[in-house]
Amino acid sequence: MVGCAVAALLRRHPLDRLELVDVDGSRRGTADRLGVPFCLPKDAAGDCDLVFHCSATSEGLNTGLQLLGEEADLVELSWYGNTRVQVDLGSGFHARRLRLRASQVGAVSQARRARRTPAQRLALALNLLRDPAFDALIETHLPFTELPDAFRRLATGELRGSCHVVDYGSAR
Repeated sequence: MVGCAVAALLRRHPLDRLELVDVDGSRRGTADRLGVPFCLPKDAAGDCDLVFHCSATSEGLNTGLQLLGEEADLVELSWYGNTRVQVDLGSGFHARRLRLRASQVGAVSQARRARRTPAQRLALALNLLRDPAFDALIETHLPFTELPDAFRRLATGELRGSCHVVDYGSAR
């Protein structure tokens, strides 16, 4: 969901190239609804200036690094919790002078905090969410009363999809 949301935001910018790269081919439909080209990792175009990685897997992170061009940046959006990650910092990492940047959603970086107040950032985010493309990310609406079963189905992989909206109106 995070990767699709980032792609939806980036598609609004004049970029030379934008690809949504995912190991799960079923996300092609979501990419199509977003208006973003989709490809599997083996088909992704390399020599990228910038890669946003959000799969929370070592394989995804290493693929992202492989897709970078000379002196390019990878922004890590994944949350790994206490999972150990294996990253190939050998190969061409140093020779190509690649940069790996961490993202933190809990706070805006010190260097950018003065640009907008929290209220201005919230207003901007809500304005951006008016784009109907974000509706493409919503896979299902789940009544609150069905959450225990939905969590079980999510954990087993039976319930798939990028984003599930919980309808709290059914809790009354």
